[in-house]
Amino acid sequence: MNRQHTTVDSPYGPLTLVATDGVLSGLYMAGQRHRPPRETFGEPDPRPFREAVRQLDAYHARELTRFDLPLRLDGTPFQRRVWELLRAIPYGETRTYGELAAALGQPTASRAVGLANGRNPIGIIVPCHRVVGADGGLTGYGGGLDRKRRLLAFESGAPAPEALFPVG
Repeated sequence: MNRQHTTVDSPYGPLTLVATDGVLSGLYMAGQRHRPPRETFGEPDPRPFREAVRQLDAYHARELTRFDLPLRLDGTPFQRRVWELLRAIPYGETRTYGELAAALGQPTASRAVGLANGRNPIGIIVPCHRVVGADGGLTGYGGGLDRKRRLLAFESGAPAPEALFPVG
């Protein structure tokens, strides 16, 4: 297994992109819960990430609302099913954990959906930030509730967010 990584700036702080055998397998925010150890990211090399970076830039410029990238989503079969449902949530919309559980045919599995959501290895591109609590309120987010709030506001058409962290 060959891994590379690169770090890019974003309005949400630095994003670390990880590729496994040339395919995007991770997008991690600074301070993210469940972020793997840095030594697992492989050697620094921006080449495998040109298209991912282009699409992220277009997303942040409000020119792209759906990512079209090959992804390597390593997880359990249940996690991968949840992550595929996340990818189907339209830009600017949200779903509840219960709605996702029902879509899986397991209406009592909302807690398991939440756990899988929290283990999503490719944030933003696999939009786990679009999942909210049953009452529509913001619940846990591996990148922090402030980032989740800002991502949802951004996608709802609010003014472009300023960087959470100074760049440079």
